[in-house]
Amino acid sequence: MFSILLGCSSAYGQWAKQIVDTKAGFRGLSVVSEKVVWASGTGGTVVRTVDGGATWKVMTVPGGEKLDFRDIEAFDEKTAYILSIGNGDSSRIYKTVDGGATWKEQFINEKKEAFFDAIACWDAKNCLAMSDPVEGHYVLIETKDGETWKEIKSNKMPAARDGEAAFAASGTCLIASGKSTAFLVSGGDAARVFRSNDRGQTWDVANTPMISGTSGSGIFSIAMWDAKNGVLVGGNYEKPTESRANLAFTSDGGVTWAPGKGLGGYRSGVAYVDSKTIVAVGSSGSDISSDGGKTWTNLDQINYNAVQAKGKKAVWAVGATGYIARMQ
Repeated sequence: MFSILLGCSSAYGQWAKQIVDTKAGFRGLSVVSEKVVWASGTGGTVVRTVDGGATWKVMTVPGGEKLDFRDIEAFDEKTAYILSIGNGDSSRIYKTVDGGATWKEQFINEKKEAFFDAIACWDAKNCLAMSDPVEGHYVLIETKDGETWKEIKSNKMPAARDGEAAFAASGTCLIASGKSTAFLVSGGDAARVFRSNDRGQTWDVANTPMISGTSGSGIFSIAMWDAKNGVLVGGNYEKPTESRANLAFTSDGGVTWAPGKGLGGYRSGVAYVDSKTIVAVGSSGSDISSDGGKTWTNLDQINYNAVQAKGKKAVWAVGATGYIARMQ
């Protein structure tokens, strides 16, 4: 299947829609290189290209046909983890080491109250996954061998506030950064950034200027360019064109966050292309900045869920109904 349809154009870039034989809604996205991209979504669906989008392999994970894989972490054309969301045993983690020919179920949630949102990895063996709070604390599990998962038994993470949770909107409410740093972002009645420097064993938390106070508002995505500089996007998904308090930046590694402005509405995903170029996407469209987020240009009003980049030649976004696009 060939990528030939143009989405939108501007002075900064244009999206080229891919032709992929699926109607699955995608929220999981992992850009490995200019050639290798994976995405995951509804109906147990995983897709992969190894030729930069010229062709796509569409897969359904056996036993996962009813699952919604909201996050995917891939490392090459053969190895990837996927995480499904939902209450109880709907939250699962699978892994493939043969390009999706087979999938091994590594984790199935046994906590009835838990609802897993995202997975993040420092490398192919060391990963962290998280659930919304249970009894006042986020649930964290880890693997150190790429095979077995165990809960992090720690009271060293600040308690969640009443009505605070994370959004399984783009797989980027939890990210791994550097060699041992992790960030977890929240919404609902609080919009905060939790930060760990030891792969999830201990955490600090920072308040942000992002919107909060309703079940649909808060921080939906975080991206870090380096150890110091990062960006948050979010808003209120129930008001997709509202652009109030939906952008913030850090220059001190997430200790403090300053407000930004210029996004076209609620945004569920954000990615650095380089140190100055940032792309943000959401249900009401996409925006791009070429000056580190000081000013933004709206690209379109297409419904996107997630965006990821590995340099200027590998910027990808996914959305509803099989939508996958590459920025030209």
